[in-house]
Amino acid sequence: MVADPPLLLMRGIVKQFPGVRALDGVDLEVRRGEVHCLLGQNGAGKSTLIKILAGAHQPDEGVITLDGEEVRLVTPTAAIKLGVSTIYQELDLVDGLSVAENIFLGHEPGRLGFIRQSDANRATRDLMTRLGHPEIRPTTEVGRLSPAAKQVVSMARALSHDTRLIIMDEPSAALAHDEVANLFRIVRELTAQGVAVVYISHRLEEIREIGDRVTVLKDGRTVAVGLPAKETPTSEVVSLMTGRTVEYVFPPRRTEPATGPEVLRVEGLTVPGVVADVSFVVRAGEIVGLAGLVGSGRSEIIEAVYGARRSSGKIVLEGRPVRRGTADTVRRGMGLAPEERKAQALLLDQSVAHNITLAGLGRYARFGWIDRRREAAEARTLIETLDIRPGDPDRPVKTLSGGNQQKAVLARWLVDDRKLLLLDEPTRGVDVGARAELYAVIRKLADQGIGVLLVSSEVPEVLGLADRVLVVREGRIIHQSAADDLDEHQVLDMIMEGSAL
Repeated sequence: MVADPPLLLMRGIVKQFPGVRALDGVDLEVRRGEVHCLLGQNGAGKSTLIKILAGAHQPDEGVITLDGEEVRLVTPTAAIKLGVSTIYQELDLVDGLSVAENIFLGHEPGRLGFIRQSDANRATRDLMTRLGHPEIRPTTEVGRLSPAAKQVVSMARALSHDTRLIIMDEPSAALAHDEVANLFRIVRELTAQGVAVVYISHRLEEIREIGDRVTVLKDGRTVAVGLPAKETPTSEVVSLMTGRTVEYVFPPRRTEPATGPEVLRVEGLTVPGVVADVSFVVRAGEIVGLAGLVGSGRSEIIEAVYGARRSSGKIVLEGRPVRRGTADTVRRGMGLAPEERKAQALLLDQSVAHNITLAGLGRYARFGWIDRRREAAEARTLIETLDIRPGDPDRPVKTLSGGNQQKAVLARWLVDDRKLLLLDEPTRGVDVGARAELYAVIRKLADQGIGVLLVSSEVPEVLGLADRVLVVREGRIIHQSAADDLDEHQVLDMIMEGSAL
């Protein structure tokens, strides 16, 4: 018997940009009804490859076939008509439009040139029920939704087309634990119907749970094709991606508890409806991690400490109470790396240098003019210190990989002396190799005496990086202890069930 051809076959895909060969002969084979995981460090070529599949880029060389027929995906519309839908990590939704309008944007139901909004609303309700989120209403403005709800809307938009291949780029990045389980349920239902899924994630534990096969990219080349996802050891995957073994991801932790002076003291912090009576301390040179589910109040704690949320209680920085508002916290030595770095932290069209020096422009101003040479010199020093790559200070920051963008955000707060860094999901969307580099940077900053308060959805990250862990559930700290005294299962039991040790 002759085997059926794969649904998608990409052979020898080459893509060159000025000065960069992003893809150098990449191969990918995806079968009907499978979850094919595409792995690689930031800069390995994953984003370029999926943009070619989505019709956003054209390959310079290579062949693409769908169902055994050679195709040219010349535009995103052409890709969609051929049954290829893409859900990007940075969701391309229109905040000012409703849920239904976003889902059917460009292919609105109607007759004789008139849009039938009632049909769009009805179809949206059906899609939301299918996705397990009937509470998301068709008429709700997308800009008012949470990041997790926006992810669901983006998935519904992909399913609104006659899709046979869905590309999911970091689909679980903004989802809570139960929402990830629902995502996996949906993926399994789709593959049972013969739909193929190309799944991209930096959470390697997800690959083993949801994936069927794995393809690994490194430096624009395919280094492994079609590995069995559940049988391939994580250490082998990490080694293929980075050349490192998983044991070397986290830098060595301090052996003794931090004994430096208190940098931050929080007493009775309350954010109405979200956080209730939270108290804790961060010492100089200490990394304190907040572990909890999305919606537990962990991000709101950081935002309230920074002065970006209305709150009550006492916040003391280096022995002096902090006035409410970010102007005082920044002036006093706090810095924040927010969860959504592209939307909340970076000026994407501006240079790396300008993004780094943005918070300290007063240092370079004289008589109303900016000393550009001094600004550029300090930016270059920080680019070298944090090993931001490429090392060109004039390069637009949007062209950097996720890990290097995050380094630029951290570098911003090192222009002036910082006492406390607040890091919300510092490695979201960052690959294993770049994570290791970021962990080393964060540990180095702590070793220099900076206090660090971080939030992460990934319990292993909190346990591996933090000196001390605060477990947050339903707006309260239910446990705190040294990271060495906890394991992943204990923390998960507490954040999921509220059980105490």
